[in-house]
Amino acid sequence: MNIIIKATNIELTLNIKEYVEEKISSLDKYFNNIIEARVEIGINSQRRQKGEIFFAEVNIKVPGKILRVSKTEKKLFKAIDKVKDHLRVILHRHKEKIKGRIKSDK
Repeated sequence: MNIIIKATNIELTLNIKEYVEEKISSLDKYFNNIIEARVEIGINSQRRQKGEIFFAEVNIKVPGKILRVSKTEKKLFKAIDKVKDHLRVILHRHKEKIKGRIKSDK
């Protein structure tokens, strides 16, 4: 799987990059046909008066579809974890849907 990471309004440190790659690459065990993952992380610039709000957004390309999840949190790593957890559920649903189509075609 190809992982592309973009940072908005924050510096993409090696620590953050490795954390994102570890979490997103772990999704391969739930759906083994992921082509590409585009990850954007950063600080939401519109909500500065209430403190920094971090966001993580992931677009995953699978054959025939693009799955997108976005989460915001007060801590960057928590936003990344929430996105990964939500994507795991979505990938599982997508896999079950594909299995259902294959069964009905037989």
